[in-house]
Amino acid sequence: MLEFATNFATDKIFEVMKITKSILTLCVVSLLTSATQVLAQDDTTTAKSRLTVGGYGEAAFSRHFYSDNVFRYSHADRYTQAPGYSRLDLPHAVIMLGYDFGRGWSIGTEIEFEHGGVEAAVEKETEETGEFEQEVERGGEVALEQFWVQKSFSKTLNIRAGHIVVPVGMTNENHLPTQFFGLYRPEGENTIIPCTWHETGVSIWGKTAHWRYEVQLLPALNSNLFNDAGWVHNGSASPYEFRPANSLAGAARIDWTGIQGLRLSVSGYIGNTFNNDITTTVYPETSRYYGATGTLMIGSFDFAYKNKWLLLRGNADYGHLGDASLISTRNKNQTTMTGNPYPHTAVGENAWDVSIEGGIDLFSLTKWRTGGKRLYLFGRYDHYDSFVPADGWADVEWAEREVVSAGINYYPLPEIAIKAEGGVRLLASQYNDEPYFAIGVTWAGFFKK
Repeated sequence: MLEFATNFATDKIFEVMKITKSILTLCVVSLLTSATQVLAQDDTTTAKSRLTVGGYGEAAFSRHFYSDNVFRYSHADRYTQAPGYSRLDLPHAVIMLGYDFGRGWSIGTEIEFEHGGVEAAVEKETEETGEFEQEVERGGEVALEQFWVQKSFSKTLNIRAGHIVVPVGMTNENHLPTQFFGLYRPEGENTIIPCTWHETGVSIWGKTAHWRYEVQLLPALNSNLFNDAGWVHNGSASPYEFRPANSLAGAARIDWTGIQGLRLSVSGYIGNTFNNDITTTVYPETSRYYGATGTLMIGSFDFAYKNKWLLLRGNADYGHLGDASLISTRNKNQTTMTGNPYPHTAVGENAWDVSIEGGIDLFSLTKWRTGGKRLYLFGRYDHYDSFVPADGWADVEWAEREVVSAGINYYPLPEIAIKAEGGVRLLASQYNDEPYFAIGVTWAGFFKK
């Protein structure tokens, strides 16, 4: 009897323990589930307010109704009946990441893949009589267009340090493919100065209701990489795993938006470019290069105006290179050993460009403009010269070009544009004009903001 009672009591105790364990397990699971949901909700809120993920890019097809032979300017008469050529390209594919740590601290990055790959390619070099060369524009496997840390004290005062965009000209500050009409970036500015121009440096910027300012301290450009076809465009490149910075430069920009829909901007750059390479040379007083600085000055004005049916944009740039004659002499005499990354051409003492583009949103004139859809019919004009020679140097007449183009931009959504354009590049009368057609799709936006 005693044994039976003991066994009965033991069974009941275990049964109660099992029930209690089940209840406790259920409670713990419920608590954990609730906590996870709360944390997830909090994490989602945090991610939405602090993390930004976006990007931009283009896919393009172009047909060029002229020869791309490297002798098409020096022997233009041979290429009057050239059949032309076509290209498929991914000009830019960019991933943008940003994060707000709080207390005024944030970071921003742009990782760019140009032409669908790394910044290294085999090209035919005009100045090397058409021979194939390995072109390396910038050390590394991808282009790190931006990588900065920022401390914001107020809207009027922010300090940014790292790899940043140089805001000189219209295109550098507005380089997303939804910020210009053509399939490719505006030709004049994209020819004579770096675009998109990015350097490692320090920036101070801020804004008020109608003004925005920015000043930067940067490494100066490298005059060894200047040439006749692109003036100082390649001067920000480096074939090494670092950027030579024997000389520093300054850049600045001011934007005014005091009238609704209108932006007026001025920007500029100044820096010494001579001897700013991997090694520096100490020239004796008897040398022609003694005291040369290669001071580069660039000034720019650009504007944009937009209302519900019209969009206008334009810019004017002018640049002056001190000691251009000495730099030309030095560049033409640089080593020609295999793998040498330097051009061997003269560089202009001055360069300039002007451009204007305008578009009418046809949907704004109809009932079809719903959900942000837009259809712009646009026209564009560029006129630029990448080589205005120094005294004693012959002019490179094909370096002055005009480009007239027109086309459409269809926006099914604000972040996506389908573009088509046709145009012609006009040169001096002894050269062949260069007509082209291009079509493609572009996008720019954020996945998380």
